[in-house]
Amino acid sequence: MSGAGHRPGPGPGPAVGYGVAGGVATVRLDRPANRNVLSLELVNGLGDALTRAVGDPAARVIVLTNSGPAFCAGADLKRSASPAATPPAARWSLPQILSLMMDSPKPVVGRIAGHAMGGGVGLAAACDLSVASSEALFGFTEVRRGVAPAIISVVCLPKLRRGDALELFLTGRRITAARAAEVGLVTTAVPPERLDAAVASLVGELSAGGPKALAAAKRLVARVPSMPRDEAFTWTTELSATLFASEEATQAMAAFRDKVDPPWVPSPAPGEAGAPGAEAG
Repeated sequence: MSGAGHRPGPGPGPAVGYGVAGGVATVRLDRPANRNVLSLELVNGLGDALTRAVGDPAARVIVLTNSGPAFCAGADLKRSASPAATPPAARWSLPQILSLMMDSPKPVVGRIAGHAMGGGVGLAAACDLSVASSEALFGFTEVRRGVAPAIISVVCLPKLRRGDALELFLTGRRITAARAAEVGLVTTAVPPERLDAAVASLVGELSAGGPKALAAAKRLVARVPSMPRDEAFTWTTELSATLFASEEATQAMAAFRDKVDPPWVPSPAPGEAGAPGAEAG
């Protein structure tokens, strides 16, 4: 997932890289010199790149990753305004970015190859699934700057137990990637030399799912927990009937009977970036 073999795109700008290969759109935070802080340039580029990935017919899965030793160091402390503020040159705000990730019909996978602090933890938590390097550290460091993790709490609190949230929000302490996985902020942590293989394996599993089925599964997780039981049963019954009657389900059932892959499962060339099991440097 390193970008080898990816075709560059003109839209996102230099702060964020974009490329597609093997059905995978890779969005890369690419300002390592300032630890990929949420600067105006990076936020604009990230919103543009994610929008492009969602609409890209060549992309089945979106991978969000980073260049350099930091995934994202959080808010740009050189800019004193709240990250919720939208300056005139801004095309995107942090809440819009997080919502775009959660509402994406395509799975968003985090390849967390460096430290994530503050808003960076929010980006990691907004991913549907994520693999972090075991060398990465995570922390809600806002309280040590006289503020609180307000915006990112919207995406982090649903993944945290109350006790873990209080501990991490109030102390501002940094935790290991293994602890971040234990409390639910990321899916798993692996040694850095296994990061690409683990992400590729996860992407391969996601690519086996039907595109509309994956989008529906995301909607279930987002909506059902907050719905009254009767309303949830009514909505899910209608959704199930729609899915079973879809062309996608018909193709999948036929493929199952014929013992072949359904038509959406990619068959990338061996070693191609994004190919299940392929490693990238």
